[in-house]
Amino acid sequence: MKAIVIHEPGGPEQLKYEEVATPVVKPGWSLVKVRAFGINHSEVFTRQGLSPSVNFPRILGIECVGEIVESTDKKLSVGQKVVSLMGEMGRDFDGSYAEYVLLPSQQIYSINSQLSWTDLAALPETYYTAFISLKNLKIDANHQVLVRGATSGVGVAFANLLKSQFPDIKVSGTTRSVLKTDQLLAAGFDHVVIDDQNHLQTTRSFDRVLELIGPLTTKDTFQHVYEGGIVCITGLLGGQWTLNGFDPIMDLAPNSYLTSGYSGNVSADKFNDLLAFIDQYQVKVTPEKIFSLPEVPDAHQYLASQQSFGKVVVKVD
Repeated sequence: MKAIVIHEPGGPEQLKYEEVATPVVKPGWSLVKVRAFGINHSEVFTRQGLSPSVNFPRILGIECVGEIVESTDKKLSVGQKVVSLMGEMGRDFDGSYAEYVLLPSQQIYSINSQLSWTDLAALPETYYTAFISLKNLKIDANHQVLVRGATSGVGVAFANLLKSQFPDIKVSGTTRSVLKTDQLLAAGFDHVVIDDQNHLQTTRSFDRVLELIGPLTTKDTFQHVYEGGIVCITGLLGGQWTLNGFDPIMDLAPNSYLTSGYSGNVSADKFNDLLAFIDQYQVKVTPEKIFSLPEVPDAHQYLASQQSFGKVVVKVD
């Protein structure tokens, strides 16, 4: 089979399109024909050598959509449409940057959807993460909402889900580049806030904040939260994993709440809840950019560029 293999950490040029052996099924695992997958910032971090548990060579990819080819699990039939994400896929074992991937059967979720493969590929990490964050933020139609890191795939997906449910709700989004203002407005955001050196350039406050930059900016975020507001840390785009020097008593807004969204908190029922939500509210989930398998290095380069916006997926022929 063809796959993208990384033999040593570095830039996008380290992602090599190669012929490798197709994985052999073993007890408790299933072989999946990969139809499409999303590109994620965590895979960029791993490619750069910033995931200390990952050994090379490795086939990256923490998510995919596809079909069962062979399985030792009677619940997974050949040809079944499935989705998989997280569970150390692409880290402890080879992931989805390939024509086929061998996965633990317990982290394969059967789905029933008429969405195209590329639309489905926008869901596992991106829309699912946005969806669980949406639920944790407990938003109603009267809230003022901020998405910090709005130009990311999860940021755009979150706004899309929220606006589909509450068309008149006011949603602001942050960006470090004023050049992306028009793109954010076109994506459904009502107001754009510039993030300059991890400080929001606004005096406004918000009832609910989706924090995608992560611990790096959380303290500053709480300077813009109304009393009783909720902040949901979901992303780590700032590259900082922990809240350093954060005093909960002093740094939280008065009577506010801090929660989180984690895509590893997944089950077939939860994922199908997302599909039902998309169907109920007629959410358009088409990705912003589509690449082919040999173009994965280009996809990584795009994701890291100033032109990057929204979800990037790869279609596997």
